Amino acid sequence: FQPVTFRGFEHRATTPLLFLFQMQTEKMRKPFDYFKTSFSCFQNVKILTYREPQNPEYREFVNNLKTDAKMMFNYTIKDSLMNIIAGGFYDGLMLYTHALNETMSTSGTRPPGKDVTKRMWNRTFHGVTGLVHLDENGDRETDFALWDMIDTNTSAFQIVLVYNSSEEQLTAVPGTDLHWLGGVRPPDVPVCGFKNDNPICLAKTITIHQMVSIVIFFIFIMTLTITVFVYRRMKLEKELVAQLWRITWEDIQMSNLDKVLRSGSRMTLSLRGSNYGSLMTGDGNLQVFAKTGYYKGNITAIKYTNRKRIELNRKILFELKHMRDVQNEHLTRFIGACIDPPNICIITEYCPRGSLQDILENDSITLDWMFKYSLINDIVKGMLFLHNSVIFSHGKLKSSNCVVDNRFVLKITDYGLSSFRSESDTGKDAHAYYAQRLWMAPELLRMECPPPQGTQKGDVYSFGIILQEVALRRGAFYLEGDPLSPKEIVDRVILGEWPCLRPTMDPQSHSPELGQLMQRCWAEEPTERPEFNHIRLLLRKQNKYESDQHPGQPAELVEERTQAYHEEKRKAEALLYQILPHSVAEQLKRGETVQAEAFDSVTIYFSDIVGFTAISAESTPLEVVTLLNDLYTCFDAIIDNFDVYKVETIGDAYMVVSGLPVRNGKLHGREIARMALALLDAVRTFKIRHRPEQQLKLRIGIHSGPVCAGVVGLKMPRYCLFGDTVNTSSRMESSGEALKIHVSAATRDVLLEFNCFQLELRGEIDVKGKGKMTTYWLLGESNSQ
Repeated sequence: FQPVTFRGFEHRATTPLLFLFQMQTEKMRKPFDYFKTSFSCFQNVKILTYREPQNPEYREFVNNLKTDAKMMFNYTIKDSLMNIIAGGFYDGLMLYTHALNETMSTSGTRPPGKDVTKRMWNRTFHGVTGLVHLDENGDRETDFALWDMIDTNTSAFQIVLVYNSSEEQLTAVPGTDLHWLGGVRPPDVPVCGFKNDNPICLAKTITIHQMVSIVIFFIFIMTLTITVFVYRRMKLEKELVAQLWRITWEDIQMSNLDKVLRSGSRMTLSLRGSNYGSLMTGDGNLQVFAKTGYYKGNITAIKYTNRKRIELNRKILFELKHMRDVQNEHLTRFIGACIDPPNICIITEYCPRGSLQDILENDSITLDWMFKYSLINDIVKGMLFLHNSVIFSHGKLKSSNCVVDNRFVLKITDYGLSSFRSESDTGKDAHAYYAQRLWMAPELLRMECPPPQGTQKGDVYSFGIILQEVALRRGAFYLEGDPLSPKEIVDRVILGEWPCLRPTMDPQSHSPELGQLMQRCWAEEPTERPEFNHIRLLLRKQNKYESDQHPGQPAELVEERTQAYHEEKRKAEALLYQILPHSVAEQLKRGETVQAEAFDSVTIYFSDIVGFTAISAESTPLEVVTLLNDLYTCFDAIIDNFDVYKVETIGDAYMVVSGLPVRNGKLHGREIARMALALLDAVRTFKIRHRPEQQLKLRIGIHSGPVCAGVVGLKMPRYCLFGDTVNTSSRMESSGEALKIHVSAATRDVLLEFNCFQLELRGEIDVKGKGKMTTYWLLGESNSQ
């Protein structure tokens, strides 16, 4: 007995028959209560069936149907529902034949099916099941009967309601009543919905345990959120107080590069201000444009400000923190700031190739379009990152603030710290003052006090001016014809005369698409200027076009070659670290001589293959090489798990040491012993490719003692060990037995200190060159330490 949900039946053109009932029960704790509730549910079952016709034609049809079924098929029909279905099928067939005959008599030919169908719809005739009526949709109106339980003891049902299709109404059978649990029929839709999704009842369906869980979970989430917020807040305040950006003037060592000959064109010197970078000129002189100094051994660029003192308010502290947080390969790295009067300055990464302006004005440097596009793309990448960062915009973007490092990667500098920096004291009639504003957007020039950090649309305008510089290499804001002074140019740009004054474009020097991009970037209306992410897509298409028009080396040739160099260097270093110990390799890389070193106590492992000579004689050279390679590749993977150094392999001999070149106290004996046990386990399951049925037998010897180690040779240098300990270790191996670990008394004494190794006395043996020696077998390692 399970609680049952009965779906209702809704008849067309009538109100719904309300016999749907749904009951939900709580979890029953007693079997009797569960049975009682289930039986109550069963009492509310209402059965809806076709109403069996009562006319004489139907009775005669049923009797004939039962007789034919018994005589022809030896089948007894007991289910009255089957009689109704058969009668309905008979009436349908008869209706079809009447419609077909009528249609054929009218047309005289074989009629189409749709004409026959139309005559069957919206029609009434008398059949064996009574009056048959089909509506305009071809649906038959059917009589139904609703059954209800009248005796709970015998579970007997009787008809209590009848639906008459011709009258389209429900009629109660005289002398019967429809029973509902509680005396009232259930509603069409349960109060709480069929799925208990009504918000009114939702709280009622939640148990006390669920409610407690929800409250605890909510409290946990709130606590976690508050904890994270407080932690981040405390971390932020701690970083602000720590002033990790702060550099004292005593920590900076001034460079002597400022004493080198300065050279450059008059335009460069007038527009440069305090640029970054140095560059070899055509006559071989070193051109220096930045104050440089050494901080922690690295050369840095120093940008002075005109501030007399710095008040560290929260705004400036946040700016300095943001500068430390923002890092990108196309932005000069912010190292720190010095606020010690009078040396208030900003220390950043030093780029020795000079600024983009310096490179463009240096006629000795040839720039093809591939290289130009590489530089332009670097600007776009840097500005795209800057616009998406907390700094938001640059404000002073110009070619002199785009510098090039050793790898010819362009980086943007002089960004951020708008409150920390200060404007130059140069008068407004000074040539340099207006020269610095040739890259400034018109809307910013017209402001009485433009924002020091600028705007993103203003940066796009500045980028458009730089594009013209790169394309023509004739200076910033180049105008064909009579040249104008920077002041005259700035005044006319502020005036906004139509057509607006903009630099001259030369279709002979660049593609039409690049000229269109310049015009879009320096549009008078800021909203018409593209974003840097859109500029990046346009340049990517344009770069492909220029590559087709000007075939040559790729734009990122220098970058690719630099990356290839670093990759090969990494591979070479990885190979060197496999040949020599890391500490020794680092000394050789620094050009230092590796001195031989004495070690008081190390443990040496030797092993070889028993019967290797016989195996070699019966195998091809290739099979022997494959065998050794498989074996020692397996060994090499295992020894990486221990503090050991593989000295060498000679033929089938394998030599490993622990305790050098990095000393590890008394742990060397334990590391070698554990490694030997691991290798022995691996050998027992090792399969020889060309002899899979043959067991490979390894003989192992271990000894501990002092040695001397050093690098021998210049070509193919080797890290070698010398001393009697090496010879004794070899004797332990040669005097051992197959699949056993032979250890000396010295090694046994070292292992006893760990109290975890199982040793067995072998006894005194005669060792060649050493005389009588007491040795032991290493059997394994116990779990106790």
